[in-house]
Amino acid sequence: MLIGELSRRTGVGSHLLRYYESQGLLEPDRGTNGYREYTDDAILTVTQIRGLLEAGLSTEDIAYLLPCATGAAPELAPCSELVDVLRARLHGLDERIDALTQSRQALDSYLNATERALATSSARNPPR
Repeated sequence: MLIGELSRRTGVGSHLLRYYESQGLLEPDRGTNGYREYTDDAILTVTQIRGLLEAGLSTEDIAYLLPCATGAAPELAPCSELVDVLRARLHGLDERIDALTQSRQALDSYLNATERALATSSARNPPR
């Protein structure tokens, strides 16, 4: 199938499919006319890529993990170093969540202080 059909069947734009190819995630054959030609297996591969992206994995991580993926979910078969890669990615997400939580708390403190100051200012200077 050509890239347009793969795009229609997966709901993923042609530009993203070309990007996946540039990242080594998809490997189409080339017809004599130079067009990309995908097998039906590419549908499953694109579904797996999308699922792994939704889990917050980078395309670099996915390139490493994709050979371990089976099924549309996908499930990851035990491969060497798989647990280390997933654990490192989870740790990175935890660090980002912690940083965002601290930022949220600081912003909330600024907002509360500003609202209190505004309320105090309004009470001292009522509208005429």
